[in-house]
Amino acid sequence: MTKAPVLPDGKVVAQAVNATGNREVEIRGGIKAGPLSVLVNCQGKGTLTISVEPIGLSFPLECVDGEVSSTFNQLALKRARDHGTVNVTAPSQVRWALTVGQ
Repeated sequence: MTKAPVLPDGKVVAQAVNATGNREVEIRGGIKAGPLSVLVNCQGKGTLTISVEPIGLSFPLECVDGEVSSTFNQLALKRARDHGTVNVTAPSQVRWALTVGQ
């Protein structure tokens, strides 16, 4: 988890690498209208929960020992928000990395 997931398209607006436990990551410049991509990798036994506020997007990722689990979610937003955060809830034994792009 020493590298963040690679965004296939757009500009990186938030990133975290080699993280454990719970964390809030600010989306720089707020959330713009258009596609919002969230890529997450994790390793270790447990379930990671990712939520994007104030949009209300929330999804789990089941992480396992000995291999990297990944997910990619994209949402098309009709309007911009002045502020945005990605909240990750994770057990302390799970290492994770994320990239958010627009």
